Amino acid sequence: MEAKVLSEAKVYVGTYGKYNNGSLSGAWLDLSDYSDKEEFYEACRELHKDEEDAEYMFQDWENVPEGLIGESWISENFFSLRDAVEDLGDTEQEAFFVWCNYKSHDLSEEDADDLIKAFQDEYIGQYDDEETFATQIVAECYELPDFAETYFDYQRFARDLFMCDYWFDDGFVFRAA
Repeated sequence: MEAKVLSEAKVYVGTYGKYNNGSLSGAWLDLSDYSDKEEFYEACRELHKDEEDAEYMFQDWENVPEGLIGESWISENFFSLRDAVEDLGDTEQEAFFVWCNYKSHDLSEEDADDLIKAFQDEYIGQYDDEETFATQIVAECYELPDFAETYFDYQRFARDLFMCDYWFDDGFVFRAA
């Protein structure tokens, strides 16, 4: 799952009727303009008011995670997830999607607030590699004299840390749960 900036999500909305008549007529709608699915569909109705009983066709979208949108539907969970991740910084949002992918979370079904809470419990931070994280752990938890640091094997210590207690993906470190 590629990281998405949900506050920048947008959808190109046409209709099946227009498409079947050879027209791609529609418009990009910025999902940040709508508080929920009903408000979004109201904008779709207004956009295509020239068509009676229009069947909306989402022909393209950006910054909407897989499983939250399809050609003819958008998940109610998109709006609650967008609101839940709003307080996360850009780096944390990216880490959130790495975490969701690694843990195989179903964004369309799971409660957004519960996902954010579980993510925050497990997220440690962004690091260049596992060894950089291990070096920080040693510096924070142990007071090694300078001569001992030259003998300390950070690479092996990192290997041991990431065998059971932590996991690393795409530059982010998480607590194993």
